[in-house]
Amino acid sequence: MSLPPRFDVNADDITRVVRSFYSVVRGDPVLGPVFGGHVADWPSHEDKIVLFWRNAILGERCYSGNPMQVHLKAKTVDPDHFAGWLALFDEVLHRELPQTPARAWSALAHRIGQGLRSGLLAQRGGFGALPDLG
Repeated sequence: MSLPPRFDVNADDITRVVRSFYSVVRGDPVLGPVFGGHVADWPSHEDKIVLFWRNAILGERCYSGNPMQVHLKAKTVDPDHFAGWLALFDEVLHRELPQTPARAWSALAHRIGQGLRSGLLAQRGGFGALPDLG
């Protein structure tokens, strides 16, 4: 039994947003090299992230990874990268979706991003105050 979606998006919307986002990321001067240094197979990576969001938004229970561990292992991922990541993600959301679901998905992404950033800071010994990411 699946849960109702957190907000009004469907699997096709999620796939479209993820594909569009990574197209933008690959061209970004800061994030492109960070991702490019860890992602050898973009379609497979995008498919995995689609499953992550389908799990988070649609409750499909189709993702079994551990994003915190992945980001911790990626030594070139800096906690400060999350602000740029979220800014690009917000741009894509607002371009690809109507305003209400774009705002709702953005809020969820910002909560997740803040958690990942906080976890990276804690694991790497940077316990300072965390600025709001958005």
